[in-house]
Amino acid sequence: MAGRKLRLAMAGGGEGAFIGGVHRMAAALDGDWALVAGTFSSDAERNRRSGEALGLDPARVHATIDALLADERARPEGERIDAVAIVTPNHLHAPMSIAALNAGFPVFSEKPMAMNLAEARSIADAAQASGQLYALAFTYSGYPMVEEARARVARGDFGRIRLVHVEYVQGWLSTALDREGNKQAEWRTDPARAGLGGALGDIGTHAFQLAEHISGLTVEALSADVTTHVAGRMLDDDVNVLLRFTEGARGTLRATQVAAGEENGLRIRIHGEKGGLEWSQMEPNTLTLRWLDRPAEIVRAGGPGLSPSTLPRLRTPSGHPEGYIEAFGNLYRAVAGTLRDGGPADGGAWGEASRFPGLETGLRTMAFVEAVLDSARSEEKWTPFPALDAKG
Repeated sequence: MAGRKLRLAMAGGGEGAFIGGVHRMAAALDGDWALVAGTFSSDAERNRRSGEALGLDPARVHATIDALLADERARPEGERIDAVAIVTPNHLHAPMSIAALNAGFPVFSEKPMAMNLAEARSIADAAQASGQLYALAFTYSGYPMVEEARARVARGDFGRIRLVHVEYVQGWLSTALDREGNKQAEWRTDPARAGLGGALGDIGTHAFQLAEHISGLTVEALSADVTTHVAGRMLDDDVNVLLRFTEGARGTLRATQVAAGEENGLRIRIHGEKGGLEWSQMEPNTLTLRWLDRPAEIVRAGGPGLSPSTLPRLRTPSGHPEGYIEAFGNLYRAVAGTLRDGGPADGGAWGEASRFPGLETGLRTMAFVEAVLDSARSEEKWTPFPALDAKG
């Protein structure tokens, strides 16, 4: 793989899709990947048009994932794809991931990992049996200042962590868009395509992953309130959770898509014995540090004093904004580097050389969805959160 672009196939993300275009821009950003094949839509004409618009050889644009994998397996090793990106609605994540892994191809999948924890465990089994890399697109972990926050917590700048508060606040589903022809809203509020959670699975999993990733702590128990505000909607659109972390830390998680007027308000605050930090996705180049015994500090992307693990995630000098596509690109670059280095198969180890979410992250986020829903249905004050690793 050294000295050439890695060959990428894409499942989903065709004409009219949002996230497929994001993946393609991110994959192209550092010159590591070339999109060469795909199955973009179950609609034959849309699938054809998508491949044509992307300049692909029609022979490598397929009607199904099975046809794509069979064709790629039959090709000479020097032409075969190096990985499959899965950018479909949630109900296809597990069957497509398992098919690709069983066929011997690494997978970079959209989140959440699957429809439920049982499906997620099946993906983990397939990844471990095949020895193939499995990565998840928890994009926000790719931001440079998220890495800076994680590094400062990890080296003990704030002392023992006491408080972890995370929120992901949107307003775009404040009305019944899901019944008004909005395709993005339709599948995200449909249990048959989205899975067990609405806002919980869509953005709550992002907030949960970010909280554990930056704090270095894991949730041990939770107490949740899950609500559907828009009449007739089949999945939740508002979630509030109390969290108990390891090492005695406490926290909260809020995920809502009905906060009218809000855009994409992902924000995290973490406090320890000596001070704390704050990061917001809508101002991603700024990390605010607050101290018990001295003035607050503003740390900027590209500026002085950054941790060594942050620097490789930066592309421009200070004052030149980097954002969502670049964060996504950092994950694609990390996956490419891991494939070229020959491992590890599971990005969940979060090694310094390849920092991207993998099996363990996927399993824990799916367990979080189920634990939140169990808690919301229960009369008990606290619901235990299972201890999970990459083996489930």
